[in-house]
Amino acid sequence: MSETFTVKIEPQGWQFEAGAAESLLVAAEQAGVRLLSSCRNGTCRTCLCRMLDGRVGYRVEWPGLSREEKRDGYILPCVALAESDVTLEAPGARKR
Repeated sequence: MSETFTVKIEPQGWQFEAGAAESLLVAAEQAGVRLLSSCRNGTCRTCLCRMLDGRVGYRVEWPGLSREEKRDGYILPCVALAESDVTLEAPGARKR
């Protein structure tokens, strides 16, 4: 059985589960939450949002983030994998 983590979306207060092997974007879609996205491979930055709490790893070696953005907590949910419970600031998120 694979590990799952709770993902919270702020400021909306929504939450859903994400498996350790699925991107946060895919987990959100499966839960009926639409995060902005386009390329889905970590280059276009459409899905850029800020992680307020938690840890993620990436499916790609160097996602399209600067060192400063990483330091300030920004992530790309299309290629980010939860490594703990995560809280994201995603004001553009919508429910389907």
